[in-house]
Parts: sequence; C-alpha cells; structure tokens
Amino acid sequence: MTTEPLDRLVTTAMPFGRYKGTLIADLPGNYLNWFAREGFPPGEIGRLLALMHEIDHNGLKHLLAPLRAGRAP
Repeated sequence: MTTEPLDRLVTTAMPFGRYKGTLIADLPGNYLNWFAREGFPPGEIGRLLALMHEIDHNGLKHLLAPLRAGRAP
C-alpha cells in the first residue's frame, strides 16, 4: 500500500457541508459516523471519508501524526 491516500487525508479539505474547509483528518468522529450510516458521497472524497472513518473508528488517528510533521498548520 502506498501512503498517498493517507497523505491526502492530511492535505485535503472537506469541500462542502458543515465542516467545509476542515481537513479530512480533522473531521469529528460523529460526522464521519453520519456518513457511514447515510452513505459516503461518490468519488475520491467518499473514499477518503470512508478511510478516515475506519481510522477514527479503530482509534488509529495517531498514525497520521508523522504525515503532518513538517507541514504548515
């Protein structure tokens, strides 16, 4: 597995909705859970949201910390 999808979580902002402009990696768990229940949108954003949901649900957000290192806040 390449790290590209994980890199995208810490560089891609939510393009719509209540959390528009928030990095996918910074979305709250309840928002990700809502998408899991209601359905993820099609395309890349849906794949990223589904991946972030899995990471959050399994308590693995700390694994994204090295990808954030060296990036501007």
